Amino acid sequence: MSERVHEGLVTLREMPRRGMITLRGDLGDRTLRRAVEAGVPMPERGRLTVAGARMAAWMSPDELLLMAPHEAILADIATLRTALAGSHHLVEDVSDARCLMRLEGEAVLEVLAKLSPVDFRDFGEGRFRRTLLAQVACAIGMVSPHTVDLIAFRSVTDYVWAVLENANDRAAPVGHF
Repeated sequence: MSERVHEGLVTLREMPRRGMITLRGDLGDRTLRRAVEAGVPMPERGRLTVAGARMAAWMSPDELLLMAPHEAILADIATLRTALAGSHHLVEDVSDARCLMRLEGEAVLEVLAKLSPVDFRDFGEGRFRRTLLAQVACAIGMVSPHTVDLIAFRSVTDYVWAVLENANDRAAPVGHF
């Protein structure tokens, strides 16, 4: 896949496919925590953690989204399932069901605020949340001060790209945070 890029208020980039795992279970369980922390620190509520090419994001009280290089995902799933054997959990590869877009620049939160009901004024580095973007569900994580990763269902990739491109138009009004 060739990477789409759009320059406007920020740089909008469709990222290459990443490995993504949905992990559900008791996030307070020591065995589950150790299994996650073998690859990346355990995120707190509403947060994400990064270790090299890996990321863990808090999705809900019993769910994490784990990301890794696409070629590592099958081995990561096997490792997690082995570590969690005997405990109540779900480990599933959702790589093919999700797309990843990156927004980079000083106005990333302003661009997102045009499309989402979230108050982004205190949305800083390491924050992660699920929300709506225009009419579709997505997850948004601030991986650095001016970089946001947006995850959505792959089936709505073109729609998400189009609304982000429109919101990223330099002619569109921008609020102040």
